Amino acid sequence: MYLDHFGLSEAPFRITPHTDFFFDGANRGATLDALIYAVTHDEGIVKVSGEVGSGKTMLCRVLMERLPENVTIIYLANPSLSRDDILYAIADELRLNVPDNARSSVVLRALQDHLIKSFGEGRQVVVLIDEAHAMPAETLEEIRLLSNLEANRNKLLQLVLFGQPELNDILARPDMRQLKERITHNFGLEPLVRDDIAHYLDFRMRAAGYKGPSVFSPPALKMIAQSSLGLTRRINILADKSLLAAFSAGSHQIGTKEIQAAIRDCEFSEATYGGRGTKKPRTLWLAALLGLAALAGIAWLLTASHNDPAIPATSAITPIAPAAPAAAVVASAAPVPPPATIPPPAPSPAPGATPPPETKAEPADVTPPSPPSPPRAGPLTQARLEAGRAWLEQQPNDRWFIQVFATDASRHGEIESMLRRLPPSKPEMDNVRVYYSELSGKPRYGVMYGEYATRAAAVAAIGDLPKSLRVIKPYPRQVVRLR
Repeated sequence: MYLDHFGLSEAPFRITPHTDFFFDGANRGATLDALIYAVTHDEGIVKVSGEVGSGKTMLCRVLMERLPENVTIIYLANPSLSRDDILYAIADELRLNVPDNARSSVVLRALQDHLIKSFGEGRQVVVLIDEAHAMPAETLEEIRLLSNLEANRNKLLQLVLFGQPELNDILARPDMRQLKERITHNFGLEPLVRDDIAHYLDFRMRAAGYKGPSVFSPPALKMIAQSSLGLTRRINILADKSLLAAFSAGSHQIGTKEIQAAIRDCEFSEATYGGRGTKKPRTLWLAALLGLAALAGIAWLLTASHNDPAIPATSAITPIAPAAPAAAVVASAAPVPPPATIPPPAPSPAPGATPPPETKAEPADVTPPSPPSPPRAGPLTQARLEAGRAWLEQQPNDRWFIQVFATDASRHGEIESMLRRLPPSKPEMDNVRVYYSELSGKPRYGVMYGEYATRAAAVAAIGDLPKSLRVIKPYPRQVVRLR
């Protein structure tokens, strides 16, 4: 809508990854170069962590384009893969002829044979795993076992994990120690600071064809930095909405008015870092000062109490005028209750006396907790969730479907957005269903498509899906995996 107004050839701030708009400032370019070196010259697992919207997926897509031609790339974007599913997914990407319902050991053997052949031909296989923080623990353990595949002391499979800071918390658990020790490179994507944001906005505007002076005023940049917390996805959303506001007002300059309108429209939730909510700097400083003041007061009281021992009852020192009672000093404080009276011990029963019978307290009625219910989602999600429940109740365990997408239940808005983009025709929408699961230990929503008797039929049907769905790497899955 505003492209001609600003002389743009395409939208500069789309939130979907577009590798032509990769910003190599703010240490992103150096991180990419280090990633390429680590993937092609190292034999350990590589980990990339960053907050939601910090640019992990963009970095992953650019990495896929920049790796050498002798590298075979497998991109796994579905975190709900089970231990067996991840083997099937890798086998599918390598086009291995694995029979339906084959045991995981058979799939693993076929995978190892293919990797040995690729290694002999001078090819390297790299698996890029997105949203790794949401993977079940048993799947992460399978990743560790995959890293053990080798021939002639050479690793056959290079693994790269992309995830949110929660991935670091998961790897810190004692049961994940073996996987953590196999990670040889750790990269972190930090939020952009204010100067980086200015360069980032200017870079994307010019990559989209803009040729004029800087559009964003310094006050606007300050507001973007404060509201976005330096996260590139938020920066893109704010910039896009502010350009639209400037176009509506007939202006070519973005100031505080346009940014304020964009912020009101966004309604960003409070960001979390590693599972902990953030606070404004002023609030943090105030909390820190109050905490220091409280600690200082406690330390002074403790010191005073240790340096003033009680005066003995019989003292030869000449008495002096008594000090004001303590109650007068702290008159404004809440009254201190008197010490509780300790009852005398009960007399021992006489020899031979029969003790009174013990009175047992009746157990209180405890109502068993009700099973957790999924968070309330959008209308399309709710409708397809009911359809998914009804469908799953009627299907045998050996039935297959296409796993299209999965995400944390708290991000159900992504499911709703995806459903809105699908064709609204009834026959097509009837093939789309939503499920809710806590099998991985975390509440999750997933989108499934179709119904197939065999795994081969599901694999063939993936090629007929719309391109918008194929780019997120759907994969076949069996009904039993949801039970």
